[in-house]
Amino acid sequence: MNENTVKKWIMKADNDLKIAKDELKMDEPVTDMVCFHAQQCVEKCLKAFLIFNGREIPKTHDIAHLIILCAELDPEFENLNRVEVVALTDYAVEVRYPEDFYFPDIEETKEAVNIAEEVKSFVLKKLKGLNYE
Repeated sequence: MNENTVKKWIMKADNDLKIAKDELKMDEPVTDMVCFHAQQCVEKCLKAFLIFNGREIPKTHDIAHLIILCAELDPEFENLNRVEVVALTDYAVEVRYPEDFYFPDIEETKEAVNIAEEVKSFVLKKLKGLNYE
């Protein structure tokens, strides 16, 4: 395990979550980008866990697939594998390109940020012995 690499992935996840939360505080938040950054936070946290455990990380945005890979190492990750978390995958691509043009409403956006916070907290507890501060 490359501890420095894991820390960098967590730092990037923190940055994604910060951007999402900061934007959500605005009078008219850009909901599609808030959701995108929430998805990115979750994806990076899951990939950090894989790296922490010496696994190769796949080039994918598929949250369900990443959860399955993490659950192979720690079955408690199955608890994350529910519709709300897996649905974040859609924000990786659908909200970023004009062909798909989807703007989540404010409630959906807040839920995406809450999910990202929940997953980040869960993963950080699993990174035992890593000083990521």
